[in-house]
Amino acid sequence: MPVLGYSGIVDSMNEKKELHYIARNRKARHDYHIHNTYEAGIELKGSEVKSLREGKVNLSDAYAVVENGEVILKKLHISPYKMANEEHDPIRPRRLLLHKREIRKLFTLTEQRGYTLIVLAMYFLNNLAKVELAVAVGRKNYDKRRQLDKADIDRQMRQAKHKKY
Repeated sequence: MPVLGYSGIVDSMNEKKELHYIARNRKARHDYHIHNTYEAGIELKGSEVKSLREGKVNLSDAYAVVENGEVILKKLHISPYKMANEEHDPIRPRRLLLHKREIRKLFTLTEQRGYTLIVLAMYFLNNLAKVELAVAVGRKNYDKRRQLDKADIDRQMRQAKHKKY
């Protein structure tokens, strides 16, 4: 699984894989408690890939559902490529490419109460568009405040530790 903010990962065969992030959904980690993450390919049209290379994508409302044995990504906005002959629907449903066992696992997880599939990031891995998908539970407002307080306390402790008297 790729690490956010890191521009390359090393495969087990000592091959360097090029990782280029297109967009990240930072608010998702604040609004949801992340349980598992999955890497999925995404089925796109040619003009959509060109738009992604320009970074014209919005992940903020994107989520995925399991329908008829397929994982469908909804409300992912990819702006039309201005030089394309055909314009695509910016928010059309897009199919995610996962193994059958992963789809079955996601189906059982999303059937449980409160679990949802959200998009954390989109990136190119060796020139293939990938989506980082997360199984998550929405946080309540008091959980969000508690998480912010904890992060603030941790930051203050780190600063105090590094502070020289």
